[in-house]
Amino acid sequence: KLRTSRAKPLFNRALQGQYPPGSTIKPFIGLAGLEDGTITTETSLFCRGWHTIKGDDHKYRDWKKRGHGHTDLKKSIVESCDVFYYDLAQTMGIDRIHDFLAPFGFGSKTGIDISGEANGILPSTKWKRRVRGKPWYLGETLIAGIGQGYTLTTPLQLAKATAILANRGHSVQPHLFKQASQPDAEPREYQASSDSTLISKVKDSNWEATIEAMEDVIYGRHGTARRINHGQPYRIAGKTGTAQVFGIKQDEEYVEEDVGKHLRDHALFIAFAPSDKPQIAVAVIVENGGHGGSVAAPIAGAVIDQYLGGRQ
Repeated sequence: KLRTSRAKPLFNRALQGQYPPGSTIKPFIGLAGLEDGTITTETSLFCRGWHTIKGDDHKYRDWKKRGHGHTDLKKSIVESCDVFYYDLAQTMGIDRIHDFLAPFGFGSKTGIDISGEANGILPSTKWKRRVRGKPWYLGETLIAGIGQGYTLTTPLQLAKATAILANRGHSVQPHLFKQASQPDAEPREYQASSDSTLISKVKDSNWEATIEAMEDVIYGRHGTARRINHGQPYRIAGKTGTAQVFGIKQDEEYVEEDVGKHLRDHALFIAFAPSDKPQIAVAVIVENGGHGGSVAAPIAGAVIDQYLGGRQ
């Protein structure tokens, strides 16, 4: 039954499941924009609920129909404004986005010491030409800016990228294997290395601006994960995400109750804590779970509480 179950309980989703990161990608793209000078923390645009490309009538819609109004980087992360990232991605271009995100581990295996890990996909113009044999289109850049389209990540990749962000550019190798044993031989213990590698040189002020916004996702009045703020003795930084399973036309509306469960949006949440001296990074993906703030964030909060409960 386990082998034939539609739920695929034997499938190692953490290493092999590949999902659109949805809005969990926004802090990384916002950081990219800060670092290459495309935006500053003061850059603001007016979100009216959609974005258009010059000469094209197609509307790239925000999840919030009426829009977010005047929006800067902090507000764009706290309220998860899509239009801000459509505009930022259009200005940066897919290849600059690719080059900034690649050192965070998107689109490549983490190298964890167990087999079967998937690569994920971090698209670029070269990638599409090589894999699809087609040119890259500007509209594809826009949806990449909100973690949709070709971009795919495993939960482990997303957790590693979150840890690198938490550590302000320092990467620690994921490790799971503990011990190997053979008949007539002493068990061989494997110790995880605590050494870190600086993979992304980013200005301190840009790290802190991004992380401060991620804190307000939990502690801000309009934060999309404020429900997991219950007075913990440490601060959490995080980002919610909702990833579409199928596309809808621009004049159609997604109504969760009207689609089969297997077609409902995935719920995502990334987080780390304590935000000033991180000890744990978490990525949660709930398949067809709906909204990241209401479904995935409480799971991450419970994991963090359990881990840090006896360590404070």
